Amino acid sequence: MSVRHALLALLTEGPSFGLQLRQEFEARTGEVWPLNVGQVYATLQRLEREGHIESDEAGRENAQKRYRITGTGERELDVWLRTPPEMTAPPRDELVIKVQVALRVPGVDVHEIVQTHRRHLVENMQRYTHLKAEADPEDIGLGLVVDAELFRLEAVVRWLDAADARLRRRPATQLPTREAQPARPSESVEPRPKRATGARR
Repeated sequence: MSVRHALLALLTEGPSFGLQLRQEFEARTGEVWPLNVGQVYATLQRLEREGHIESDEAGRENAQKRYRITGTGERELDVWLRTPPEMTAPPRDELVIKVQVALRVPGVDVHEIVQTHRRHLVENMQRYTHLKAEADPEDIGLGLVVDAELFRLEAVVRWLDAADARLRRRPATQLPTREAQPARPSESVEPRPKRATGARR
């Protein structure tokens, strides 16, 4: 998720304060992607340094800044919208790595690991399905976010099912076993050196 470009997009609708941008972002995504206040202001400061946005100070002391997008920011947003995301290489998925690791750890039931994660994903799907049912049908932004998350979670569940089936078909010879541990240096028995003997006359 690009927070910087999301903030630029919100500013195309008109000038806004930092807290307003945070509230608007979370409202449009159904709080699926909560933003930290510090993250919002740090991003706005960086965008301002880069010339993508500008701010003004209200007349009273300690007033909040109001931000507006610049022409440079509009061009940056347009380029980002038209640039396809990088999908040539598979991402480093933590769940895939966990299953790979569990597969090789002796004493770990990889099928139990798979089912644990599957249950968690199904619970998340149920939560998003409930959110979708209660959402305003005219809230297109929230609907898009929830649909995308449901499709993503469904794909991960399908991968877990396929992985579990593949693991159950693997030969028994590929199951991890505890190999014999090498002897500790103190436990190793080295042959005693032979005592030198002189030749008898």
